[in-house]
Amino acid sequence: MINVALLSVIRRWHLRDGMSIREISRRTGLSRNTVRKYLTSGVVEPKYPARTVANKLDAFASKPEGWLKSEAKKGRKQRRNTRQLFNDLVVLGFEGSYDRVAAFARNWRQNQHEATKTTGRGAFVPLTFAPGEAFQFDWSEDWAVICGERTKLQVAQFKLAHSRAFLLRAYPLQTHEMLFDAHNHAFRVLGGVPQRGIFDNMRTAVDKIKKGKARDVNMRFQVMVNHFVFEAEFCNPASGWEKGQIEKNVQDSRHRLWQVAPVFENLEDLNAWLERRCIELWSELRHPQRREFTIRELWEQERGTLMAAPSAFDGFVEHTKRVSPTCLVHFDRNRYSVPATFANRPISLRVYADRLVMATEGQEIAQHERYFDGRHDGGKTIYDWRHYLAVLQRKPGALRNGAPFLELPEGFKRLQALLGKRVGGDREMVEILALVMHHDEQAVLAAVELALESGMPSKLHILNLLGRLTEVAPPAPAHTPRHLALSVEPQANVIRYDNLREVRHAA
Repeated sequence: MINVALLSVIRRWHLRDGMSIREISRRTGLSRNTVRKYLTSGVVEPKYPARTVANKLDAFASKPEGWLKSEAKKGRKQRRNTRQLFNDLVVLGFEGSYDRVAAFARNWRQNQHEATKTTGRGAFVPLTFAPGEAFQFDWSEDWAVICGERTKLQVAQFKLAHSRAFLLRAYPLQTHEMLFDAHNHAFRVLGGVPQRGIFDNMRTAVDKIKKGKARDVNMRFQVMVNHFVFEAEFCNPASGWEKGQIEKNVQDSRHRLWQVAPVFENLEDLNAWLERRCIELWSELRHPQRREFTIRELWEQERGTLMAAPSAFDGFVEHTKRVSPTCLVHFDRNRYSVPATFANRPISLRVYADRLVMATEGQEIAQHERYFDGRHDGGKTIYDWRHYLAVLQRKPGALRNGAPFLELPEGFKRLQALLGKRVGGDREMVEILALVMHHDEQAVLAAVELALESGMPSKLHILNLLGRLTEVAPPAPAHTPRHLALSVEPQANVIRYDNLREVRHAA
């Protein structure tokens, strides 16, 4: 087989210079038949014959082909993968490599696509969206340093499909209340609600995947959708390309945000930084398809097509809990106190993204900031000492070693140390603490501080000081307009009534 350069010389000598085949054969050392073949065939590039190499799979070729045909008729999760097919061939005596089997399966699938005019999973249709038509949502897992500790976060990511304006918000968990809170913040920042929301089949939204696009949607998620008035659309299983914009946003945010994120004191600071940085990036980034515009410029055009966001969705998840004899409610491995009057009774626990609200008969009875601990240990107990005042009035001795009272304000602790040395001091201290049930706590604490400064702290002294601090100022004197002033002042003289009587009786 001659190379391209020699073929070019042969054709030039014969066709341009008129050299005979005999002379070309003499100069090149090729036979005249070879020279004649390349000149008469019109070949301008030599073709090498296809190389056929016998391999160890040839003796078993019918087996994997039959297996691949049968597996193609099964569901995706029920199919055997290429590694399993290779292991089955080894059992039959195949001694070749896995790569040979993988190449055979790859070529077989490609031939099937060509024969049926279909395509594999690597081809997609580009999508376009009208202004205000849709947003895409997805969760991602990322890391940030909070309070000096590297923390894993669940990040809610939103993106408007037309302008590509995006927002990230971090949470400890991927639960309903976190999802609802993320939508409240997203529609606030994005300036309104699009017509559709595109989601994957997350458990907080879909209870059951049915045939085609049919879904059993979670009731609480559907309530949120009804509140914001948009249509929820769910992708096909394992079809992330149906919301490819937000999938790419997850990847881009790693180097745009997380790799340059500073250290934060708490989760609130992190989310404030994320919101501020996302809005800044809208002005810095060009739209990927319309390069003449920034994301912010297109967002300002799209904002007018969005429906105005209604009031924030009250996105809580409600549980029924029974209060323990120690006035505690257990949730997510932690314990939270409630007023002692509800001990041993069922209550309603409303779980929000950042707080817990306890209620009964529609009335709120307690509220706590939600505590998260990723260490999965015994959990933490969060007390409010005010919840135990009703118990203290019956058991004042519990004040000395009661766990909830370790968190008393400093002024109360100093007063307790002084009164604890007196006979009946525990009872007196309990009665002073009970004042916060009827007066503002800061006013009671101020009275205690004044009593401590005087050197004579006692219940009566503190009541006196509290009365002065909370005394209502007398109303300012009323100034009567001149035209309303009385010309004759009324007299307090009851004898005038006797003059009206016709007959006067003896007293």
